[in-house]
Amino acid sequence: PRADSLSTSSACRAGKFETHSRPMMYESHCHTPLCNHAVGDPTEYAAMAARRGLTGLIVTCHNPMPNNFSARVRMREDEFDTYIRLVEEATAAWAGRVDVKLGLEADYFEGHEAYLERQLSSADFHFVLGSVHPQIDEFRDRYWQDDSREVQRTYFRLLAQSAETGLFDSLAHPDLVKNFTSQDWHPDEIMDDISETLDRIAATGVAMELNTSGVNKTISEMNPFPEMLSQMQARNIPVTLGADAHQPGRVADGYEQALRLLAQSGYTHVSFFLHRQRQEIAISDALDSLSHARVA
Repeated sequence: PRADSLSTSSACRAGKFETHSRPMMYESHCHTPLCNHAVGDPTEYAAMAARRGLTGLIVTCHNPMPNNFSARVRMREDEFDTYIRLVEEATAAWAGRVDVKLGLEADYFEGHEAYLERQLSSADFHFVLGSVHPQIDEFRDRYWQDDSREVQRTYFRLLAQSAETGLFDSLAHPDLVKNFTSQDWHPDEIMDDISETLDRIAATGVAMELNTSGVNKTISEMNPFPEMLSQMQARNIPVTLGADAHQPGRVADGYEQALRLLAQSGYTHVSFFLHRQRQEIAISDALDSLSHARVA
């Protein structure tokens, strides 16, 4: 899809930026207590976004799913309106200071496509992250087996399928399976499978996420791993950036390191979404804005 380029001489829906030192970046992946494993209301995340020198915050809590699907780690269906209200309250409270937008992290699971389509059309989302979570009980019941290599292949197959649904703007933490099959994680041995997945994703135009929270997981590196990121760049797959913040203090955590990693992988721009339309920022401009905030 076409991206609207954002630079010091052009504008996007978030507003105009006159110098590189003005805020430019969004936190595009953060949660709320409704998912049962995060703390802090959206207003607290917005306050941290202001401190970190961000233009905005896109709240992306885990979507409700039917029939108690992985209910321990997501909001209930009857809490969906509460979620929207929480984000609306933060949007109003921070108007003119931090641009708080409604987003969603939505699980892709075979057989639930129609449910997701209805859900995503029920509110004015600015950004929808698609996720495959190999750690949830439902994934393990349907797909897990003793051969970890086959589990990894299944994960990447499902990741490609999620892009092909057209339901999502970007794919979250796109090598997450490595943290749950870490003893058998040898990416060079499944690069053919990963490459096929990236070919399929590239054909859809869907973006993929560089998730900074990976440094805190079993395999301490951002998701995805550097070679996969380079292969994404070779296919011109756009990248969104998210800290996957489950507490306010992690908003924009690792952003400067992540932007440098993107540049080392050959990227010149980083993306975010507003009104489900992709926007682009030059990495050099994004780094300038964050560096200014750090020393201010």
